[in-house]
Amino acid sequence: MIKNDQSARAEQQESTEAELQGIAGKRAIVTGGATGIGLAIAQALADAGARVAVADLNEAGAAEAARQIGNGAIGVAIDVRQRASVEQAFAAVASAFGGYDILCANAGVSTMNLVVDLSDEEWDLNFDVNARGVFLTNQIAVRHFLKTGTKGIIVNTASLAAKSGAPWLAHYSASKFAVMGFTQGLAREVAAQGIRVNCVCPGFVKTGMQSREVQWEAKLRGMSPEAVIDEYVTLTPLGRLEEPEDVAKAVLFLASDLSGFITGEALNVTGGVRMD
Repeated sequence: MIKNDQSARAEQQESTEAELQGIAGKRAIVTGGATGIGLAIAQALADAGARVAVADLNEAGAAEAARQIGNGAIGVAIDVRQRASVEQAFAAVASAFGGYDILCANAGVSTMNLVVDLSDEEWDLNFDVNARGVFLTNQIAVRHFLKTGTKGIIVNTASLAAKSGAPWLAHYSASKFAVMGFTQGLAREVAAQGIRVNCVCPGFVKTGMQSREVQWEAKLRGMSPEAVIDEYVTLTPLGRLEEPEDVAKAVLFLASDLSGFITGEALNVTGGVRMD
């Protein structure tokens, strides 16, 4: 009986905390939500009581992620580079949930190369997904918020590379600088309507994307992948690689009422790699 009472109190405390955060009962869209940081964000929002739409280019992956998350999550196919695809996906979410309150524009890609060797295709891919994708998803979400009178919340995923240009990632950095600037500009435009727009800037996050980047960087620098990872850890004052869940916790904060007077920010989530 004591154990049951303790469990009940713990569940009640979790429920109360979720209510205080203002996440419980909200409806959220997470792009790029099938894997990595996006999946961690979707799970964190669902755990806090939100209904989550996992939106991803990989439709089967989105459906499987939603199944794993539970709590009424759904999966939807989306190509953030294409306006028609974003409109269709967001309309499907609005139909399923009766609207939406939170957008986490997380979908992103990277390639790595010296600028002198960079192809037009690499440049275009990074800007189409990372910058155009944020523009399209944010614009369509804001139109929905304004039409429905929703004081919506947007959290975009930028990068440590949005704060400082990164070698071998100049094109990626440029696309993420664009995300940060767009976030600030949009935040100023919609503040009067009670819509908040922020972004997070993750550092060296342990994801499939990082695994690919480590291989590319090792080849470009003539060093081992293990040495590249060791350097990442050395550069991080908190002394470890970042986990997707570290980013998700910051996004949860920015999506909650706890950050109700914060907008236009680019929040470093880097373990101390970047401190300004």
